[in-house]
Amino acid sequence: MSGSNITLSDALEITVHHSQESSTLHLRGRLNIDSSPDLRDRLLATLRSEPPKAVIIDLKDVTYIDSSGIATLIEGLKVARMQQTTLRLQGLQDRLLHLFQVTGVLTLFEGLGSPSSASRMS
Repeated sequence: MSGSNITLSDALEITVHHSQESSTLHLRGRLNIDSSPDLRDRLLATLRSEPPKAVIIDLKDVTYIDSSGIATLIEGLKVARMQQTTLRLQGLQDRLLHLFQVTGVLTLFEGLGSPSSASRMS
């Protein structure tokens, strides 16, 4: 497994780990209108260059997310489906989990259709 640590802005840090089967993007900090374009670029690059079977986005250390962050994740999901790659969210908890549940966004992502499966993913 290889990895890289990329600080994209003062608000968000992304660490990427690649293996033969999947790529994991671990996010730390605030995912908002200022940092979501950088996440979008990194996520789309991961999905488009030799797409892995699965991309996992670890949100365990995300302290805040706004609508632009959610839109970026949904855009990544759309591209992943076109590439026949599974995109999963991991580490949703507390306020973020609640936000994704009440907005219905949680049901869009593979393997996270119910709150019990989301909590197991954390």
